[in-house]
Amino acid sequence: MQEDAMSAKTGTSRGAAAAPTAASPAAIRNVVLVGPPGSGKTTLVEAMLVAAGVLPRAGSVGDGSTVCDYDDAEIRQQRSVGVACASLSHDGVKVNLIDTPGYADFLGELRAGLRAADAALFVVAANEDIDDAANVLWQECHQLAMPRAVVVTKLDHARADCPGTVAAARTAFGEQVLPLYLPAPTAPGAGLTGLLAAERCEAPDTERQRGELIEAIIEESEDESLLDRYLDGEPTDGAVLTKDLERALEQVLARGSLFPVIPVCSNTGVGVAELLEVITAEFPGPPEHLLPEVFTPDGAARPGLSCDPAGPLLAEVVRTTSDPYVGRVSLVRVFSGTIKPDSGIHVSGHCTGFFGDGSGHADHDEDDRIGALAFPLGRQQRPATTVMAGDICTVGRLSHAETGDTLSDKAEPLVCKPWSMPDPLLPVAVVPHAKTDEDKLAVGLARLAAEDPGLRIERNPETHQTVLWCLGEGHSGIVLDALTHWVSVDTVALRIALRETFVSRANGHGRHVKQSGGHGQYAVCDIEVEPLAQGSGFEFVDRVVGGAVPRQFIPSVEKGVRAQLERGLTGGAGAGYPVVDIRVTLLDGKAHSVDSSDFAFQMAGAAALRDAAAAGRVRLLEPIDDVTVLVPDELVGAVMGDLSARRARVVGTDKVGADRTLVKAEVPQTELIRYVVDLRSLTHGTGSFTRRFARYEPLPESSASVAAHAGSSA
Repeated sequence: MQEDAMSAKTGTSRGAAAAPTAASPAAIRNVVLVGPPGSGKTTLVEAMLVAAGVLPRAGSVGDGSTVCDYDDAEIRQQRSVGVACASLSHDGVKVNLIDTPGYADFLGELRAGLRAADAALFVVAANEDIDDAANVLWQECHQLAMPRAVVVTKLDHARADCPGTVAAARTAFGEQVLPLYLPAPTAPGAGLTGLLAAERCEAPDTERQRGELIEAIIEESEDESLLDRYLDGEPTDGAVLTKDLERALEQVLARGSLFPVIPVCSNTGVGVAELLEVITAEFPGPPEHLLPEVFTPDGAARPGLSCDPAGPLLAEVVRTTSDPYVGRVSLVRVFSGTIKPDSGIHVSGHCTGFFGDGSGHADHDEDDRIGALAFPLGRQQRPATTVMAGDICTVGRLSHAETGDTLSDKAEPLVCKPWSMPDPLLPVAVVPHAKTDEDKLAVGLARLAAEDPGLRIERNPETHQTVLWCLGEGHSGIVLDALTHWVSVDTVALRIALRETFVSRANGHGRHVKQSGGHGQYAVCDIEVEPLAQGSGFEFVDRVVGGAVPRQFIPSVEKGVRAQLERGLTGGAGAGYPVVDIRVTLLDGKAHSVDSSDFAFQMAGAAALRDAAAAGRVRLLEPIDDVTVLVPDELVGAVMGDLSARRARVVGTDKVGADRTLVKAEVPQTELIRYVVDLRSLTHGTGSFTRRFARYEPLPESSASVAAHAGSSA
């Protein structure tokens, strides 16, 4: 047992079958497993691999003895945190199984898996309720019109209720969710009863469900003769009509008009054979699935591509990972053409905003060369000679490729419109453990950003902090764990970039007089400071008369004032934040014919501004964001109450669809640091929000502690 676990960790597996291959794209099925955490997706993948003879036995998910654990982070957390792929062969069809995480923190990985697939298995456990998190995942599939079947797992659990789970799925996901198989009524684990089988079912309830399924298939089918034959009384248990119904099921499933339910027990193997049969016989292949929108690097549409191994090369990097032993490995879906080892290709990276929706990352166009090709089996790599359109593989040593990049021919560079990524809304500020490790931190962050499009790196010029914008706490934990491969870091409190302004008019006197080594510095200036309307910025006015300040030194006073504005006001009521929205008027001053200089008047101007702050009243300003929160109708009250507790100003609500509401509010940034985590908890994972900067507003006097929490940008 211990030896088997070690073999999985080192990327080898005793008894693992050779990588399956396909004769044509039509003989490939790319299937993504989607479902809430703990529903048994990874265990189901293993059960299918064992049933197909790829693995000699199933491992124990999360302890390192299973090839489905993609990396060490998954083993430590005992859950999937990234896309993993494994393939098998059944009835002459190659099946690529794409395992995805169920946690909301890894929504980006789920969307990458959906992009690589042509159909989905939506996995729910027979011992769990269909909760809000499952509904969110179902909507992810629905928005892409992804063909899918529902798999009910854990039939052998003590609290398993397969009929109740199917009924709950129909209530949650719609009436088009219908059983295709039922657990045999004789005894749990005895097998499944197929509702489209030629033999008539004896149990009345089973016969009723059989009738519902047949009527749904006929209703959704484009074959009008089926309805005529059904209405004419042709026996539905006849072999001919059954075959025709199965063909119609394939069509309606491919269109996403019907979602068959298959019960499966991964531990006993019940239902696994039936599930593989549905995947290979009923699920659509790559030629039946629309390719993503394709463009040339200058933004022109490129029509006419299809899933043709002889066509122009078009492939996409689904996920890029860095292995400390083998280097960068890219999981690639081939949409058109054929990839061969050691062939030259072009890598296109779509720039942010290229498609008008803010999608993408840093723009880059580079020539590269294909390294080793392999078909993945979890963390194992099984060598491949060529990879045709419709298939999924790993490519080694792509030095320029990042997650989401397009691979194409050098002679015809192309770029796929990227899949949408959720906006990372959880900020985490980090500093290197050693001050000398700044360069290592930059290298590590650049590598992680290239691999994870759900991660955004920000170097805030005002707070001087490096901030990782993540999708949630789980995501931030994975990012920080991966960062340790390059550098040790500490997390620190996030600073919010506040501002300062004058509330009332004030006068300031600045004097800079020094004598050193026979050389003097002499400058005196008097200024008046008055507040301006929000957003006015800074104005400097010269009202000196009589040459009290020589003309050549007036710009020096302005320069000194501006420098002090950036540093903030460290005396009086100031807290060291940049000063905005004021007018400074130079009224008077004094100069020396020999000792006055540009530097001296800069110092005097800065001192005069500090003196005015000490004499007048200065107020802190905090940044306010426009926030929109999308929640189910029944949670609007709870969300609005929570926003009020965050000093938010609710400005309105809009109805969205049948059962959701968009709440619009203006919220201080200091109250949004952990809002993505708190909202997810408050709404059980069903709420989402967006934010954008609106303006600065005075910080309430009672919120002085906020300034201390926000830190200083000086």
